[in-house]
Amino acid sequence: MKIRANGIDIEVEDSGAGLDAQGRPRPAVLLIMGLGMQLIAWPPALVQALVDAGYRVVRFDNRDVGLSQQLDALGKPKVLWAGLKYRLGWRIKPPYSLQDMASDALAVLDALQIDKVHVVGVSMGGMIAQRLALMASLRVLSLASIMSSSGARGLPEARPEVTRALLSRPAGKGLEAAIDHTVRLFKTIGSPGFPMRDDELRDIVSAAARRSFYPVGILRQMVAVLADRTRAEALAGVAAPTLVVHGRADPLVPFACGEDTARRIPGARLVGIEGMGHDLPPGVVDRLLALLIPHLEAARNDKAN
Repeated sequence: MKIRANGIDIEVEDSGAGLDAQGRPRPAVLLIMGLGMQLIAWPPALVQALVDAGYRVVRFDNRDVGLSQQLDALGKPKVLWAGLKYRLGWRIKPPYSLQDMASDALAVLDALQIDKVHVVGVSMGGMIAQRLALMASLRVLSLASIMSSSGARGLPEARPEVTRALLSRPAGKGLEAAIDHTVRLFKTIGSPGFPMRDDELRDIVSAAARRSFYPVGILRQMVAVLADRTRAEALAGVAAPTLVVHGRADPLVPFACGEDTARRIPGARLVGIEGMGHDLPPGVVDRLLALLIPHLEAARNDKAN
């Protein structure tokens, strides 16, 4: 469904809404997806497991991707120039900020009349989740930051082969060439300990591309990530119980980025998953749920006492 939030149209999926066995509203979990990824990128098994555990699960397409509003008026950013500025420590002026994207998430909660929420974000979504936990501390019951980063300068960067894949272009024009290119990229950043079959991966990529294909929106999101330079220092102000999960084999956002995030958030728990890269294949989902559901339950019980 489409809702108006923070002045733009946001596509939302709301699963498991209603009352629990005691007649109380089911606690809400907000899932925030990563760079260029749509709400359908959340594995159905993960969403259903959370619903089965008694949670209301809210997913949405971030601005500029999926079925949410495309911000054409903001133009095409110069990503290479922004990347150079990042390396030199110069100020970057993005089309919009991660703070703006966190405000989108908060506005989604307002539109759905959700007062308090557990927040789970992956990759860029973890960065937005961190921003949300800082800006709305009284409303965030718990935080889970997965395969993400604090954004601190000096952290390890993506492996060279991943950078080459990110900067490369499709071999041809048209949607099928773009799908081929994305499949190659996802195989480069995927989990070596939990490999997906090629046909399954292609089905996932094809479904996303046919739902929405808008590459310039990804570029604007990328610049927003590069421009978010103050989050690392601010993370000491996160008050929510925090779980940081990171793949020890992540070639895009190295494990040290998760370590740094957990170090900066008071009381955060860090869990590394062997063989996990930068994706959510079934084996990773199983291990993630085994961590995530107890984390949510512990935060619920703590708030109830």
